Amino acid sequence: MTDEQWALIEPLLPAPHWDGRPDKHPRREVVDAIMYVVRTGCSWRQLPVDFPPWQTVYWHFVRWEDQGVTQQMVDVLRRRVRKEAGRKAEPSAAVLDSQSVKGADTVGADNRGYDANKKINGRKRFVITDTLGLLMAVTVRPAGVQDRAGATTMLLGLYLSGRCRVVFADQGFAGRLVLWARQVLGIIVHIVAKPADQRGFRVHPRRWVVERALAWLMAYRRLVRDYERQPPTSEAMIRWAVINMLARRITRGHPAQRPGPRPLKRAHRTK
Repeated sequence: MTDEQWALIEPLLPAPHWDGRPDKHPRREVVDAIMYVVRTGCSWRQLPVDFPPWQTVYWHFVRWEDQGVTQQMVDVLRRRVRKEAGRKAEPSAAVLDSQSVKGADTVGADNRGYDANKKINGRKRFVITDTLGLLMAVTVRPAGVQDRAGATTMLLGLYLSGRCRVVFADQGFAGRLVLWARQVLGIIVHIVAKPADQRGFRVHPRRWVVERALAWLMAYRRLVRDYERQPPTSEAMIRWAVINMLARRITRGHPAQRPGPRPLKRAHRTK
C-alpha cells in the first residue's frame, strides 16, 4: 500500500490489545501481507520472508474477522466513495447477483456443491452492490444452492441493516422470492429480464454494475478459484479485495480506466 492508502486504513483497525503490549510487527506490514495473499493467490505458508511470519499474519486475519473489522472497513470506505461521487452515503437501491467459482481440493465436501447450470463444482458467491457497483454484502454458499434460496439470506440482511428497499436482479431470482420479499420484508425486487430477441452479449440496465463488480474480483488471483475450507474465510477474502479496490479508488480520485484496444498498425510494403 501507498502512504495515502495506509492513512485511510489505519484508523479503521481496532485498537491494540488491552494490556498495552506493543505489537512485534508493524500493522502496516501485516495488512500488506494479507493484501499480498489476496492479490497473488499464494498460500499463507508461501508468504515471502519480507513479511511477518505467516502465523502472525493469519492470527491477525482471523482476529479482525471475528471482530467484524472487514465489513466495517468496507462500509466506511464505500460511504466515502459515494460522497465523493456526489451521492448520499447510504444507497436507496441495490443490485443482487451470484457467481459460481470452482472449488479447490481444500474445499470440503460438506460445504461445496454442483451448479448444473454453469457446470461448476465448487461454491457460489451472492453479492449485493449499490448502483455504483460498490460491495454492500457478500455470502458464500455451496454452488448447488439455488439463486432464490441464497437471495433470501441476502435480502433478510439488507432488511435488518435498515438500508435500501429496492433491489434489481436477473431472471434467476424471479418467482416466489419477489412476492416473499414484498410481503414479508417490504423490499421491492425488480427483475431485469433479458429481451426476447437478444442474440449474443448485451449490456442490461441496472444489472451491468454488479456484473462489473464481479469482474473486478477476478483481478485478485485468490478469488479466481475458492481455496478456503470454510465459507466465512472466502467472504473475508472478498472483503479484503474490495477494501484494496476502494482505498485505491479514493487515493486515485477517480475510477480506474482500462486502456482501450490499440489501433492496428499498417504494414509498410517494401518495393
